[in-house]
Amino acid sequence: MKRKIFCFFVVAFSLMPLCVFSAQQRKKKSNVCSSIAVNGVSEQQMCCKEFNNLQAWVLGRSWAGKFNALPDVATNLYEFRSQYNKNKEQWDAAFHWLATQDIQHIQPGRHAIEGTTLVASVEDSENQPLAKRGTESHIKHVDLMYVVKGTERFGLLDHASSKLVKDLPERDFKGYEYDLAKAYFFDSTPERFIVFFPSDWHIAKVKTDKADQTIRVIVIKLDYIQ
Repeated sequence: MKRKIFCFFVVAFSLMPLCVFSAQQRKKKSNVCSSIAVNGVSEQQMCCKEFNNLQAWVLGRSWAGKFNALPDVATNLYEFRSQYNKNKEQWDAAFHWLATQDIQHIQPGRHAIEGTTLVASVEDSENQPLAKRGTESHIKHVDLMYVVKGTERFGLLDHASSKLVKDLPERDFKGYEYDLAKAYFFDSTPERFIVFFPSDWHIAKVKTDKADQTIRVIVIKLDYIQ
């Protein structure tokens, strides 16, 4: 499976269109816009215009309500916008819950999000060595993860070099063997949230370089709309 993911860096609540990541090889920058002219307008110009529109949508925050965090560097913004527009009621409910609850002090456990079938899982946990962390992906659901306290390291797998080793459709779960050298790792903090879509084969709660590995993370599973 191949797809291209546009990414941005959060700096003082602004976006910088610096790079384009492949979901299969996020460590390598890729040119997604050629300079071939189509009706007098280059594909590069059309691509940049679309990306600018996407940035404007993210920064416009019409999706956020009173929720202050921005998407993390590894979030597929095109999928985010698409899924938000297809399933606005659930996304709005999830962001509203995050913005209106005392998420720093709410009791750990599962919390129903009023008016929906969604559940927010509040987890007080610790990052672990990579060797102890499993891989996963989901077909029917999207993982919205928000690190409330601490720093959580995530990994994204290279599809071409990964192998499906566990498939549990009744749990909407797939697990993989992967090539560590081709995986992409990044840290997430309370200023940002991360969303894993079905094509994001991922690892969570990986030990960071920090002295303190304790974290509080909130996970909300939303329906993925084809």
